[in-house]
Amino acid sequence: MPELPEVETVRRGLQPVMEGAKIIKAEARRADLRFPFQPDFVARLRGQVVTGLGRRAKYLMADLASGDVLLMHLGMSGSFRVIKPDNDVQPGEFHYPRGKDSTHDHVLFRMSSGADIVFNDPRRFGYMKVIARNALDEEPLLRGLGPEPLGNEFDAAMLARSCAGKTTSLKAALLDQRVVAGLGNIYVCEALHRSHLSPRRIAATLATKRGEPTDHAKRLVGAIHTVLNDAIKAGGSSLRDHRQTSGELGYFQHSFKVYDREGETCKTPGCGGTVKRFTQNGRSTFWCPKCQK
Repeated sequence: MPELPEVETVRRGLQPVMEGAKIIKAEARRADLRFPFQPDFVARLRGQVVTGLGRRAKYLMADLASGDVLLMHLGMSGSFRVIKPDNDVQPGEFHYPRGKDSTHDHVLFRMSSGADIVFNDPRRFGYMKVIARNALDEEPLLRGLGPEPLGNEFDAAMLARSCAGKTTSLKAALLDQRVVAGLGNIYVCEALHRSHLSPRRIAATLATKRGEPTDHAKRLVGAIHTVLNDAIKAGGSSLRDHRQTSGELGYFQHSFKVYDREGETCKTPGCGGTVKRFTQNGRSTFWCPKCQK
């Protein structure tokens, strides 16, 4: 499932053709994706200007002039592509040609910018919903989300407060969207390795008895920032389904230190350990037992 860097990459790809443009036509080609479309889904979008395109955790959020917000989630296999009449999808170095079969093209937005934006989702785990801006705080899909890991408020002190007293593993705490929003299995594994912290470490060890951040917390926050920013610059990670809006593959997977590197030598200078994999909370965890403590 796409994580924060992949969703942010998609947002940046859609922004030039979506932000400031009017939705001339909106089309839902089936009754549902993961959830049914609202009966007035198309009507609330048609003719609206997109005043801003943001991201919250793993959600894309398009602000509309009407005061509504279009909430979009990629699910497991969802992707957007941008088609222009005089300049179709531009191939790049990591371009992956898309199929001609439009069977899984489920939603279309025709924009006044001259672009058609098509949402394709073979597994149909993605979803879209129109929500009034003043009702976002009560929206079940968003309520309770923690801070953005790249936001100004997310620092070692905040992470320490969130983890203080927690007896769960550090990895489980980081995957808890109430602790920090948008992190997923790949980038948690990578950040823990870069901060030399074991995924089995108890989350409470990020805070002192007085609730202040330990050096572990400071290293971890720095690693999270670095990993996410590097991944965004690389266009995210393409393992199975992720494509940028141009059709290009993300390529941060070539920079993985531990994820999907089972049996390889640890890349930490001077370590010499071997990357291991084990199942943790139903997910594969990759780590180096020698340098992650």
